Amino acid sequence: MARVLVTGRLLPGGTDPLRTAGHDIVTGGDGVPLSPDELVHMAPEFDGIVCHLTDRIDSEMLRSGRSGRLRVVANVAVGYDNIDVTTAHELGIAVCNTPGVLDATTADLAFLLILAATRGSSGAEDDLRHGRWGGFGLTSHLAHDVHGATLGLVGYGRIGRAVAQRAVGFDMEVLHTTRSDTRLPGFIPDLGELLARSDIVSLHVPLTDSTRHLIGAAELARMKPTGVIVNTARGAVIDENALADALDDGRIYGAGLDVFDGEPAVNPRLLAAPRATLLPHIGSATVGTRTSMARLASQGVCDVLEGRTPPNLV
Repeated sequence: MARVLVTGRLLPGGTDPLRTAGHDIVTGGDGVPLSPDELVHMAPEFDGIVCHLTDRIDSEMLRSGRSGRLRVVANVAVGYDNIDVTTAHELGIAVCNTPGVLDATTADLAFLLILAATRGSSGAEDDLRHGRWGGFGLTSHLAHDVHGATLGLVGYGRIGRAVAQRAVGFDMEVLHTTRSDTRLPGFIPDLGELLARSDIVSLHVPLTDSTRHLIGAAELARMKPTGVIVNTARGAVIDENALADALDDGRIYGAGLDVFDGEPAVNPRLLAAPRATLLPHIGSATVGTRTSMARLASQGVCDVLEGRTPPNLV
């Protein structure tokens, strides 16, 4: 029987694979995230760790864990920029994530942001709630159409393709750009060209050194003044100050963001920016999806501890 640390609460049923396998489960945090120091101190006592995206699984923690019995870390998320994967591989610690199970749910959320930001629904609702709506006006709350628009996808993995499927129902032209030619209809090799041709741009790339601030002032300047940008990937993919400048100056029409650089802190310029729809990182936040994510992470830990190669190995 192995000992597994679950760094914070999961939905009911999320640890079922661990329980079925008979492992000893310790849940940390009691509703409060474990601090980096606590993780460093606790890591050597466990064979496996199921962690949250907000946990910092850095070199110090991994080396501490490897000095004891740590063999696997499973992130309850698709992204794993909170984990020092290079050090983990160096130490022989397996890293797992949760691909596949949240694609449709996150794509739904991305399309919600596409609709809300392009139609300006957040500002219209705010006017209604705060008594600024004086009744129907033919020229009030004018926004832009989603149907028939050109959607540009930056990144064309599982979630990007799921967004593309949803766009079909809105009769949208769908373009996409990636580092290598997909040889699929709509592929655009140059990011700048995609930005210039798209009415709406949706970001679906992991956060790496090469994608940090992938969208900055120069890229935003390539977009149409009626353009909308949506981000459900990672906050740091966009230079948030450059985005605030573009919104303030009316150089793009709107933005829909579910992720932020430095979460849970949100750049105050974005909070004050016009025509910005902001959500608190809820892309995968449905009961079914978050439960499936937890189970997949837990199963990855079980597989490694039982000598199998999990399908969700990073």
